[in-house]
Amino acid sequence: MEMSVNKMRAAQRLYPHVEPFDQRVLDTGDGHRLYVEQCGNPEGIPVVVLHGGPGGGCSPAMRRFFDPQSYRVVLFDQRGCGRSRPHASVENNTTWHLVRDIEMIREALGVERWAVFGGSWGATLSLLYAQAHPDRASALILRGVFLMTRAELDWFYRGGAALFWPEIWDRFLEPIPAAERADPIAAYHRRLFGTDRVEQTRCARRWVMWENALAALEQAPGAMEAPADYARAFARLENHYFQHGGFLERDDQILANMDRIAHVPGVIVQGRYDMICPPAAARRLAAAWPGAQLSMIPLAGHALSEPGISAELVRVMDDLRSRL
Repeated sequence: MEMSVNKMRAAQRLYPHVEPFDQRVLDTGDGHRLYVEQCGNPEGIPVVVLHGGPGGGCSPAMRRFFDPQSYRVVLFDQRGCGRSRPHASVENNTTWHLVRDIEMIREALGVERWAVFGGSWGATLSLLYAQAHPDRASALILRGVFLMTRAELDWFYRGGAALFWPEIWDRFLEPIPAAERADPIAAYHRRLFGTDRVEQTRCARRWVMWENALAALEQAPGAMEAPADYARAFARLENHYFQHGGFLERDDQILANMDRIAHVPGVIVQGRYDMICPPAAARRLAAAWPGAQLSMIPLAGHALSEPGISAELVRVMDDLRSRL
C-alpha cells in the first residue's frame, strides 16, 4: 500500500500531457531526416531533451517534467530511431553526428542558449554536447549517469549485473554460442547486423529484454517485451555505439574534459539501486564538476518513470525556472 500511495503522489507531480505546438522534419544533409517537436510556451525557457539508448526515441511522457507555462521544450528522435528516418540505420551515425545534430536543431529553431536534459545515454550525450559547445548550455539536468567507459559496459555486458539477475542473464545469452559468450557485445553485433532479418529481430528482442528487465525496481507485467520494429532500432543502434566505444577518443574522455563546463550549473539525479548505470559514475562526475548538485534517490533504479526520480526531476525543473 505504501508503494502504491507513493506512486500516485509521484504521478500527480508530473505536469498534464500537452500537445506539440510545432512538429517538423530536419534534413541533416547526409542521409538522415530528424523528427523534431516543440511544446509548452514558445516564449518560455528553452530546454532540449536528449533521450536514452542510443536508439530509445522520445515519447510524449518526456514532455511532462516541465511546466508548460514556463518552458519551451524541444524533443527529437536521434538518428535511426523513433520517427526519424531511415529507421535502424547506423550509416553516418556516431556520437559526433548527434552532437552536430543538436547544434543544427538549436540554430534552426533560433535558440541562443538552452538547458540540456538527458538520462542514461542522454546524459552521456548532454555532457559531450556541452563540452563541445560550452557557451550554448545554460544548465545540465542529468539522470542515471553513464560516462561511456569500458568498465560500465563490462559491468552490464560481462557479468557484473548478471550476479543480481542470473535467470534473465541466461536468457540474454541463450542466442549466443558458448564460444562467443566472453564478449556478448561483439557476439550480438554479428547477429544484429547479419543478413538474416528473422535472427536480427529475435536477437534485438533479447537485447532489449535484458535492459528493460533491470530498468526499474518494480517491473510492470510485460515490461521486458518490446515491439519488433522498436527493438530492432534500439538494439542495432545501442550495440553499434557500444561496439565502437561510443566513438570517443579515450575511455575517460568525459571526466578528462570537465574543465570545459566547470562554469555550467548542473543537477544529477541518480537512483541508488540503478543496476544499468551504477551510482559510482554519478559520484565521480559530481566530484569533477564544481557546479553540480548530486541528488541520490534512495528507493529507485534506472528508469525515468521511477516514482522518486520523476518527482525529483519535476522539483528540479520547477526550482530552475527562477535561475535560467
